[in-house]
Amino acid sequence: MTRRELLGLVGAASLRGTPEAPTAPVAVGRCRSYEEDLTALLGRMFDQVGGLGRLVRNKTVSVKLNLTGSPGLRVRGLPLGVTHYSHPKVVGSVVHLLGAAGARRVRLIESGYGTAAPLEEYLLDSGWNVRALSTAAPRVEFENTNALGLGRHYTRLKVPGGGQIFPAYDLNHSYADTDVFVTVAKLKEHATCGVTLALKNSFGITPASIYGDDAGAEEPNEQPTKGRVDVCHLGKRAPCRSAPQEIDPGSSRDPGYRVPRITVELVAARPIDLAIIDGIETIAGGEGPWIAGVRPVRPGVMVVGRNPVTADAVATAIMGFDPRARRGEAPFTDCDNTLLLAEAKGIGTADLGKIEVIGAPVAEVRFGFRS
Repeated sequence: MTRRELLGLVGAASLRGTPEAPTAPVAVGRCRSYEEDLTALLGRMFDQVGGLGRLVRNKTVSVKLNLTGSPGLRVRGLPLGVTHYSHPKVVGSVVHLLGAAGARRVRLIESGYGTAAPLEEYLLDSGWNVRALSTAAPRVEFENTNALGLGRHYTRLKVPGGGQIFPAYDLNHSYADTDVFVTVAKLKEHATCGVTLALKNSFGITPASIYGDDAGAEEPNEQPTKGRVDVCHLGKRAPCRSAPQEIDPGSSRDPGYRVPRITVELVAARPIDLAIIDGIETIAGGEGPWIAGVRPVRPGVMVVGRNPVTADAVATAIMGFDPRARRGEAPFTDCDNTLLLAEAKGIGTADLGKIEVIGAPVAEVRFGFRS
């Protein structure tokens, strides 16, 4: 560990639990199957954290999905939604409830892996009923944010107070052209970040046209076909020069240092207004089928919160981990704890003692992912 990295961790540690890190209640609900009434369950959970009406009425709501990796990659041949993708029934219920609460427009967004094709095509390849989803609310839109998409230009969002990796990010217009930002995550571990929940889902808002391995050198490549490993994980190359460049090209190239910080910067730049974490069925051991040894599991739980850090803290505890664990402790064995970095940034608290849990107690729904 370099002196710069050590100072960064010390700075983060000194801010843990400070009043600047806000809290918000988190709703926890039991759900054993996607055949249960998800709309009724989510409706109750949304009410428990303050209700949807005041949040979304007459507003544009963008819903970030979690469709990580190519649709052709499966875990044991199972449907994507019961392993590592957002489940279409969960998303359909969310869209319906947003529309019923008065949302003027619901826009489903995701950076489809390896493509800039319309998001509807990506969803069809993933086995979704796009026609049913498009009628779940009065006005439903779709956009693949992996490139320029339907916008005329990229939007630059600055990291409040400055970042550690990048000072700002150039993103698809959908992340700025919205009143409310909702994230639909999956309850999963992550090989690089320990866990991938509401916070980590925002890592995927970066367009591969700018931050991808085949991004253009000077201008965005509007037909990207690769991921973001070289730019974001390893820092082996810079994003295209039209976007803000790294603050310190001499900083650590360790993915366990870079990815948690980039994630926190993105959440700070594009705040999350509602976090939904699906743990009905998922996988343990990693974030997708490209991680050796992942296995299907059924925790049978849903988590909802208005603050992504408090939601992630509760979800991490449900997985059997300490949300305040340090680097070297499971699940953050080879990485810095994204939750603590987000807490230090003032986004939310990861201290379970300061979080009101409504519904099922954590102790009763805990499902050890390493058991």
